Amino acid sequence: MDSLLAPKYEKYIDSGEGWIGEIPDHWVVLRLKSLFCEKKYISNMALSCGAISFGEVVQKSDEMITDSTKHSYQEVLSGEFLINPLNLNYDLTSLRIALSKIDVVVSSGYIVLKEVAHINKQYFKYLLHRYDVAVMKLLGAGVRQTISFNQISNSLLIYPPLEEQLSISKFLDQKCTQIDQAVKFKKRQIERFKERKQILIQQAVTRGLNPDASMRDSGIEWIGEIPAHWDLQKVKHLSSFITSGPRGWSDFFSENGAYFLQSGNLNEDMAVEWGSAVRVNPRLGAEGLRTRLRNNDVVVCITGAKTGKAAIAEFFDGREVYINQHLALIRPVEAVVPRYLALTLHSAVGQTYFFLEQYGLKQGLGLDDVKNALVILPPRGEQEKIVAHVDAQSALIARGIELLQQQITKLKEYKATLINSAVTGKIKVPGVVEPAEIEEREIA
Repeated sequence: MDSLLAPKYEKYIDSGEGWIGEIPDHWVVLRLKSLFCEKKYISNMALSCGAISFGEVVQKSDEMITDSTKHSYQEVLSGEFLINPLNLNYDLTSLRIALSKIDVVVSSGYIVLKEVAHINKQYFKYLLHRYDVAVMKLLGAGVRQTISFNQISNSLLIYPPLEEQLSISKFLDQKCTQIDQAVKFKKRQIERFKERKQILIQQAVTRGLNPDASMRDSGIEWIGEIPAHWDLQKVKHLSSFITSGPRGWSDFFSENGAYFLQSGNLNEDMAVEWGSAVRVNPRLGAEGLRTRLRNNDVVVCITGAKTGKAAIAEFFDGREVYINQHLALIRPVEAVVPRYLALTLHSAVGQTYFFLEQYGLKQGLGLDDVKNALVILPPRGEQEKIVAHVDAQSALIARGIELLQQQITKLKEYKATLINSAVTGKIKVPGVVEPAEIEEREIA
């Protein structure tokens, strides 16, 4: 149902509340405290700990929670509403109101609501999510911008007849399920595109572009066969310079100056995200000036969650760029196409090697691990053709992913518009019968 083409109610009145707008003339405007009260604190050590995540009440691990802390937590039961009133000043995206489907205990800083009027809870779940987005983000006081029940108790809400609440909630349950399923399907398509790209890279750097090429055993189990005229070399034999970044450069952080790359600046497409890089003003002669990047240097993450991730430093535009201690810099020799080297390290071949080097209690990679990484090396002319082929196919895949992401964004926008239109009466959902229609039927 397109919200612009959906049927409307016969008559509307001004609700007196900006985010609600006009409502059907038989709906009622009530203050939040006329519909809900704050539940008194109840401790319950028998329940698991919980929290709000993306508009849902979820369980969380009790392992890091001490008994004294858990004893201070309050009970929230299935069918009760939970509000996270904390940190409104810097968290502007989280959904903070949820209808709990489980029994848990939560921080005493949360607000637990119990209904004091006859309501359809599922309808009010949708309405309060809309209230959350429209109103909660604008409330609060103090450094943490925390609110209390008293600060929201006089907020204006709307109360349709119970039968309409039920019809609206059923309609939205059905439509939101359909939209969510469509979003999940498109996300799966995106994952398949990403898998296709990995297969593309793996085949290109291990088998080349000629399907009729003579093959030989590489001698490495996890590499398998490679074209007979290709070579296997270690990174250290294909590089003129390899190093890692300096420690202690946090002392040089500034608002302007040179770019200082960290592991978080390497993305999934072997590219560097310059916009998110911190800036530094290193002192003259500082240790680490040797790590200044040149165009087409290859960068590898050697510690942390992104260990093994590779990227190529391109499109400098005159930037002065350095790397931190979590990254290694590789400067390829003339016989190696820099982007081909990055592709190889980014491929399943490179990632398998980096994974195998982190054995037992060892975490992260050392410079020797990077230097000894194996590269399947075709002649330079073939390297250039492989890079061109992978880049061309990757561009098509990226376009497909971009279109799917745009579709997902539009679906989410449509869902938000549909919920807002239904819960505030801008559209009349199937099954709703207005009082005027009932009177007409009785007269007839």
